[in-house]
Amino acid sequence: MVTLTVNGREQRFDGNPEMPLLWYLRDVLGLTGAKYGCGMALCGVCTIHLDGVAMRACVTPVAAAEGRQVTTIEGLSPDASHPVQQAWTELNVAQCGYCQCGQIMQAASLLKDKPKPTDADIDAAMVGNLCRCGTYTRIRAAIHLAVEKSGGGA
Repeated sequence: MVTLTVNGREQRFDGNPEMPLLWYLRDVLGLTGAKYGCGMALCGVCTIHLDGVAMRACVTPVAAAEGRQVTTIEGLSPDASHPVQQAWTELNVAQCGYCQCGQIMQAASLLKDKPKPTDADIDAAMVGNLCRCGTYTRIRAAIHLAVEKSGGGA
């Protein structure tokens, strides 16, 4: 039995503890914001937070979340009031939208650790999150706008 907290709610899972956390979140809990992309932690569409740190859920077994806090895009902000979500909407970052939940979760983790990131910080943190539509300049701009929205910018 694995006990973990997902988006503030305690959950118990008595299935295979080696199941990827992504499948548990999507198929068992119905939290479909994190997507399946590559299955090898290379694209970032499955990014969630584990104890506040951005992780790839496709390669993280449920057992690794034992006793820990898991946050998905659904739990980042139920009303989309997180500064990163607001900035994404304001700047129309998404095109197809497939990667955007992972991008937002990675960006939120970056801002938690570096409230005033430089372009180099943003590029380094976001390098593992691929956007096939190529909205990288809007992603960077939205992260800077999120800094301003959270009171950290000029």
